[in-house]
Amino acid sequence: MSSGLIDTSSGVPPVLENSRAALPSDETVGHRWAVVLAGGDGTRLQSLTLKIAGDQRPKQFCSFFGAETLLTQTRARLEPLFHVDRELFVVTRSHEPYYREELRNVDESRILPQPLKRGTGVAVAVALVHILQSDPDAVVVLVPCDHYYSDDEAFGRAIRSVLSSAEQYPDVVVLVGAEARYAEIEYGWIEVGSAISDTPVPLFRVNRFWEKPSMLQAQELLRRGCLWNTFVTAGRASTFLDVLCTGIPNVVLAINKALADNDLEGAYRVMPAIDLSREVFAPQPHRLLTIRDATSGWADLGSPTRVMEILARSNTHLPWLREGRGSVPLSADSYRDRAFRHSPGQDVTDAGYQAKESLDDDKQNRSI
Repeated sequence: MSSGLIDTSSGVPPVLENSRAALPSDETVGHRWAVVLAGGDGTRLQSLTLKIAGDQRPKQFCSFFGAETLLTQTRARLEPLFHVDRELFVVTRSHEPYYREELRNVDESRILPQPLKRGTGVAVAVALVHILQSDPDAVVVLVPCDHYYSDDEAFGRAIRSVLSSAEQYPDVVVLVGAEARYAEIEYGWIEVGSAISDTPVPLFRVNRFWEKPSMLQAQELLRRGCLWNTFVTAGRASTFLDVLCTGIPNVVLAINKALADNDLEGAYRVMPAIDLSREVFAPQPHRLLTIRDATSGWADLGSPTRVMEILARSNTHLPWLREGRGSVPLSADSYRDRAFRHSPGQDVTDAGYQAKESLDDDKQNRSI
């Protein structure tokens, strides 16, 4: 089968070839920062947030799995891992009615409101420049707050592992790749290269990224042991910024000038939207390493059907599931453990019926 995959694993990436592993010290723990990315609009889940919260709020401010919002759940996962003054929240100013209450006990210096939404690349660049101004030795991990984890302890282990790896190899950026369970075409994939020896946590080179591949490509990526890109990424802030300067130098310069001139709003008005994975990381695989996460149960909540699938697998019953047109029976085997396809404008009840119709062929189609 021709899948279009290219094997780029031969040779040693020059950055790693010239880089010596550094031993983390106790002092580095005080320089560990979490950048919580909470600025997305979450438009694909608006039909579901309308059903749950009564408005079309971004998904990170909605309670899908119990009483707590995704942002609150993310903060709870990070609480045992970081000092309270080493968490930075990147939000979008138009979402203030939602995050004001959520972050009421967070110091304003650790809330970074963006004037406009300009993609993950710009959000991360602003956060890095902000952190480096106060902590030049910072080691940063990016944590999206709109994802799901079935095992919080496993999430914590993954965060500690990716931070330790970034401290051990200070010249690269380290990503958390989730072990793929099926051929998902709506996720980004990490094509894994050779392993790095003499590391306490297995580390692998990154050959390339595959953003939302075709089904044939996804099946081949799965067969070859490639990983889902969780977007959880760690590195020294200075190294992170260097990678950004290589990929989007004009954007970083504009942000630096805007912060110096106290005119971030003016800069955002003319700044292009930047996708960090596609436009910064993908062209520089030699600056990346990855670890494999096989236990946290990570999922990207990109559609109502995926939320419904998670609720079914966890056998969770919530009041909003029984409201409106009919009810969707939930059990651990109600949905196929694979990605459901759905259109951005699809109503959550339609998503439920689509999932319900898959019950008959559940066993024969299940891929794990």
